[in-house]
Amino acid sequence: MEPQLLHGVTGSVATVVISHPAKRNAMTAAMWRALPPLLEGLADDPAVRALVLTGEGGTFCAGADISTLRGSPEEAQDLAVRAEEALAAFPKPTLAAVRGHCVGGGAQLAAACDLRFAEEGALFGVTPAKLGIVYPASATRRLVSLVGPATAKYLLFSGELIDTERALRTGLVDEVLRAGELGKRVAEFAAILVSRSQLTQAAAKEFANGRTDRDGHWAGQARGSGDTAEGVAAFLERRPPRFTWSVSTSG
Repeated sequence: MEPQLLHGVTGSVATVVISHPAKRNAMTAAMWRALPPLLEGLADDPAVRALVLTGEGGTFCAGADISTLRGSPEEAQDLAVRAEEALAAFPKPTLAAVRGHCVGGGAQLAAACDLRFAEEGALFGVTPAKLGIVYPASATRRLVSLVGPATAKYLLFSGELIDTERALRTGLVDEVLRAGELGKRVAEFAAILVSRSQLTQAAAKEFANGRTDRDGHWAGQARGSGDTAEGVAAFLERRPPRFTWSVSTSG
């Protein structure tokens, strides 16, 4: 099978699958290039309210295909950064579902998601020190924001892999599931995400990511959305809310 990014939409949840099983789902240059336009299309799709990123089979992603570094390491890193930034900027909730190895560029992609759920036995590593590569500033800052400076330095300086117990303790992952339970839990949690106010989620994502100049914008969106009135009415009437504000149609 050719290395590729597979995707589909079910129940308002888009799933993107990193598929390169011959090399433990390592990302090729073509796969890095394909991710930003794929994400742009899913962001513009009003049927999509959340996104799950995962790997084919029992591995999330073993990083960049090392053969792509033989030509121009700088170009290869630029492609990875563009993909990472596109994922981080995706305006709807994103969740990485991790099995097996999540290493190098794979860890870079997982860290760019809003949340990370992992199956017991998964291994995480940030490995540029093994290759003499300067890890991108954006990816370094994102890693520090997740795990703190000490753990980020441990990972970056050593290139050592850590297990799910340490990943959970340091904040690199949000939940750890027993073998066989990850898919069910991710589906359940994604269903929770799509049932909530996309207005709340979009504003919270911007604020949590450090945006400080859009308070007025989001106040205006809230006033015109009807989501608050619907949420209060649904609570009082003891029924599920029917939120209508959408990132894709907000203008």
